[in-house]
Amino acid sequence: MSKFVIENRIWDKEESLPRGELKALQSAKLRETVERVQNVPFYKEVFSRTGITPGKIQSLDDLQRLPFTTKADLRAEYPLRMLAVDRAEVARYHGSSGTTGKPTMVAYTQNDLKTWANLCARFLTGGGLLPQHTVQIAFGYGLFTGGFGLHYGVEHAGASVIPAAAGNTPKQIMLMMDMQVDALVCTPSYALNISEFIIQNDIPRNALNLKYAHFGGEPWTEDMRTRIEDEMGILCFNNYGLSEVIGPGVSGECAVRDGMHISEDAFIVECINPETLEPIAPGEEGELVFTSLCKEAMPIIRYRTRDIASLNPEPCACGRTTVRMSRITGRSDDMLIIKGVNVYPSQVEQALLRVKGTAPHYQIVVERPDRKDVATVKVEMTEESFSSSMKEMQELKDKIGRAIQGITGLRMNIELVSPNSLERFIGKAQRVVDHRKIV
Repeated sequence: MSKFVIENRIWDKEESLPRGELKALQSAKLRETVERVQNVPFYKEVFSRTGITPGKIQSLDDLQRLPFTTKADLRAEYPLRMLAVDRAEVARYHGSSGTTGKPTMVAYTQNDLKTWANLCARFLTGGGLLPQHTVQIAFGYGLFTGGFGLHYGVEHAGASVIPAAAGNTPKQIMLMMDMQVDALVCTPSYALNISEFIIQNDIPRNALNLKYAHFGGEPWTEDMRTRIEDEMGILCFNNYGLSEVIGPGVSGECAVRDGMHISEDAFIVECINPETLEPIAPGEEGELVFTSLCKEAMPIIRYRTRDIASLNPEPCACGRTTVRMSRITGRSDDMLIIKGVNVYPSQVEQALLRVKGTAPHYQIVVERPDRKDVATVKVEMTEESFSSSMKEMQELKDKIGRAIQGITGLRMNIELVSPNSLERFIGKAQRVVDHRKIV
């Protein structure tokens, strides 16, 4: 467990506005956003079809009169037909990867980039970042928004950046030791790779100066946080963002670490039932929907993220008044339906991390022989458990099977594999192979 504690610091006054003031600010910005998008071809056509005019949107109460925007809509408008400004005003382009082979492009004006850096500085400050700190960013730099978003957020907060980019774990650790890095930024799955390398090479904890880590880019569990903190002796913070909305900076944890604070002066968040599209009550899990309030180049209205989480509107002990979102527990579009049961990879991860003798690396393989779903979880063993007897290995498989069934309600086949045999990922981990989609 980490020996570090952090001071509770709030970056912007907008993070702790009284709710009435915040809602008034959101209403004013929503009206501006609707005005801004009315000449975007996609929204112009939708508004015309549904009879929406800017004058009909006066407050948050009118939000649900506006249409949803989906990933499919953005792909259909590829590459830049969602632009709300002239291309001459665009300062930078980013993009998210897609199954079509072409990315979903997003654009930023200079003001957008300033807003983005400030939003990232908020959650970094909330997670312990001080101006005297050095931060190593092990995210990919390129179209992916993670590297650049955090990079400029760190600089905006006054700290220094080592843009190590993704991969080359031995060099990452060399830099951490030689430069006495204070904080690490990467995906949680890559942090596991780093931790694994440190342990396997007997690198003492006191050789590193790491105090904190800020993880994003993929869902991860509380059990994974505990595992990384215990192994590396640091404090780990969760943050959330997506390129279609702005990138990282949509929300992040404070010192209390009881949910991620959403920057509500920059975004309106909704939580809906993904099937009925009706609002979900606070505390219940549903699909997150975001409306941007500050984006100039590519504003977006009621974007269906497909990410599943819950919202907590209660004020936080840290003094912030913004709504907090839970961890992402899965996605409504990559949710597995096995034998009629909804299963998320994060549920399997949660079970595995509670069974001693397994490494936090796994893959779910789903097949359909004889018209029946069969799910197999390949689980990497630790070095210690790999040398166990056949009887002990069978007992381990039984424990894993019971743990997964206890969380998902499904009995899955368990395949134990040797240490370091499953593919490692420097970006988002690919946890599922579904052969039913291939047949």
